[in-house]
Amino acid sequence: MVQFVSVSKILDLVNKHGVETVLKGMTEYVEEDYRRWSLFDKTPRVASHSKVGVIELMPTSDGELYSFKYVNGHPKNTKEGKQTVTAFGMLADVDTGYPFFLSEMTVLTALRTAATSVMAAKHLARADSKTMAIIGNGAQSEFQALAFKAVMGITNLRLFDTDAEATEKCAANLDGKGFTITICRSSEEAITGADIITTVTADKQQATILTDNMVGAGVHINAIGGDCPGKTELHKDILLRSKIFVEYPEQTRIEGEIQQLDDDYPVVELWEVITGAAEGRTTERDITLFDSVGFAIEDFSGLRYIYDLVKQDEATQDLEMIAEPADPRNLFGLLEVKQAAE
Repeated sequence: MVQFVSVSKILDLVNKHGVETVLKGMTEYVEEDYRRWSLFDKTPRVASHSKVGVIELMPTSDGELYSFKYVNGHPKNTKEGKQTVTAFGMLADVDTGYPFFLSEMTVLTALRTAATSVMAAKHLARADSKTMAIIGNGAQSEFQALAFKAVMGITNLRLFDTDAEATEKCAANLDGKGFTITICRSSEEAITGADIITTVTADKQQATILTDNMVGAGVHINAIGGDCPGKTELHKDILLRSKIFVEYPEQTRIEGEIQQLDDDYPVVELWEVITGAAEGRTTERDITLFDSVGFAIEDFSGLRYIYDLVKQDEATQDLEMIAEPADPRNLFGLLEVKQAAE
């Protein structure tokens, strides 16, 4: 049997334990796996692009467990009443090849993305950071805000989206959750006074959410909206002024902000900062940029965390996904067993 966690079950778990508690726990799991980065298989995700979106598979293994995630990205979907991103994922035992855990990952991806963002900022942003601007107030925004509050104590938010209804939605969802919220009329207004800038827009195009003259010294930029070829959010000149940190260069050079730069432009892998193998921020005036496109090891961490959370809960669902004949050499015999039972 394969243990299954549905959307409803994920929501129950998050509500039961508290969203900030879950985000803190998942952040710890992601950081733990970053500290053992060298153990994992790593490959750029397998992507199938169309004119309207992308469908991807994201596999990895630490030698004991194997995971994959199926995920799509279709910005047009919101106009049709559908999610831009949907996903599901699985854990399997490397020793037998048997899958044992299947989970929805639409909600889980939002949680692990926020957990990864705040883990990076914890190591790269100024220690005295108090205010975050969030540009793009869609499905990711609340998770990002709550993760930064739970882990770094960020409670001052400055929100902007070209869709005013998205900003109103975000502000309403975060109302009463301990934030001081300022709704802004432009990206430039939003980043005024911000110590951390999160860009998380959805359009699949090369956009300029921030220009060079808008970004002052000392900020940390959490750039998570660019996640496919041809989709960026930052002006190239910002990159040239920043210390750039990435998950997996081979993937980020294809999909991230650094697709605007030469292939040999120097960047630092985030795991090196986490383990102390490389420096992060070295001065208060550094502009640090986490060019995040999402990577399979983060999904592995998210699945591992939810699996451990589920093990504490008795109300789980099993799926009969693996054929298990009494004689493993006699798969055909299952047909006769089933027919006899009917």
